[in-house]
Amino acid sequence: MSNQVIFADPLEKIWRFFTSVRLTIVLLLSLAATSIIGTLIPQNEEPAAYFQIFGGVLFRLFSILDIFDIYHSWWFQLMIVLLTVNIIVCSIDRLSTNRRILFVRNPSYNLARFRNLKHRETFSTESSPGQLKKIYKKFISRRFGHMRVEETERGIAIFGEKGRWTRFGVYTVHLSVVTLLIGGLIGSGFGFDGFVNIPEGESSRHIRLRNSKAVVQLDFEIRCNDFEVSFYDSGAPKEYRSSLTVLENGQAVLEKDIIVNDPLRYKGISIFQASYGNLPSNEVVLSFTSKKTGMIYTKNAIMDQAVDLPEKLGTFVLKELQRSATFKGHDIGEAFIGILTPPAGDPVEVILPLRFPSFDKMRKGNVVIAVVEHVPRFYTGLQVNKDPGVWVVYTGFILMILGCYITFFLSHQQICVELAGTGRKTRITVAGTANKNNAAMQTKVSRIADQLAKWGTIDRHPST
Repeated sequence: MSNQVIFADPLEKIWRFFTSVRLTIVLLLSLAATSIIGTLIPQNEEPAAYFQIFGGVLFRLFSILDIFDIYHSWWFQLMIVLLTVNIIVCSIDRLSTNRRILFVRNPSYNLARFRNLKHRETFSTESSPGQLKKIYKKFISRRFGHMRVEETERGIAIFGEKGRWTRFGVYTVHLSVVTLLIGGLIGSGFGFDGFVNIPEGESSRHIRLRNSKAVVQLDFEIRCNDFEVSFYDSGAPKEYRSSLTVLENGQAVLEKDIIVNDPLRYKGISIFQASYGNLPSNEVVLSFTSKKTGMIYTKNAIMDQAVDLPEKLGTFVLKELQRSATFKGHDIGEAFIGILTPPAGDPVEVILPLRFPSFDKMRKGNVVIAVVEHVPRFYTGLQVNKDPGVWVVYTGFILMILGCYITFFLSHQQICVELAGTGRKTRITVAGTANKNNAAMQTKVSRIADQLAKWGTIDRHPST
């Protein structure tokens, strides 16, 4: 006897591969392990921070494997695609196996199966099977929708069925998972998450992607009309609010004040209030006190623009506002830094702390400079993201809730009411089954038997 080698169809091998439950388990465990790694290792940080933590060798290895941006890596998205195909193929395979139950127009009923059920209800009545047939047909049809009558060797059997469609509940759950996965892939592939800082009164259409040097250009502009911040007594920020305008071709198309967790949405892009900061004031009121005459002069100074001092004391230029200026190793808080150029001599750096108006007296120059008034200028920090897959994800959640409800709370039910003539009496047996929660089905069978027994029942007793 010769040995024969049978080669399986390559397509069949691929089909079997994707219908494997082992593949599903491996993919789910791999995704879970990857998610744990993505939680333990902060994602999308600056490369220098990773280099400092892991060292050169691990940094290069993790960079090659995209460990620092796992959820956008090719291999993570490949696992998502494989899991999606796996679920779809498994669902199709299971549908084809159950097609005789799910897609048959006129289902067949196995009377012997109902007769062998452990739990059923039996009672007798003096009405004939013919008299009861019409009444029971109407009752079963109303309660179960699909109804059929068959002649038996003992009399008549009335079958009823409902809820066959509930067997699709598990496939609805499968579809919801697939929808969620596809929504995630769409958002990962075609969306972005970035930020932009916009000073009051200015606008921008360029968004810098988070932890990246890449820039995305929007097809509209975002203008910050105004920014307001309120504080608690402790000095912590209580609420910050940005008044934004969306501009297209220089025309305002949408205006909204946004606060944290109340974004502006336009063309599928969400603009969130994320942060804020101070900018140097465009205009500061300064006082100049002449040491020679004692006269005090007040002038408006604009950043990087020279101010001519009276009495030929020279010129002064504001250069910057430091958040935390230092003097001889001590922190003196916010301070304007300027350059004083006397008529004769070298330019001198002048420090003007906002907390100490008379600070410049220590310089012992010919003129004492102080800040009289300045209005803080803010910029608003906006988080700008686009997720075109978000509605697909929402649809997936809705499908999952619907599928779980169908799967766990509804069932495919079948019932049989058999009428058997025994002399002057008719023996009625009510039996029913469901694809899940048979205990509830047996309670329902008892209630149905009670209702059917209202028509002249005698000798009612449960069958064991």
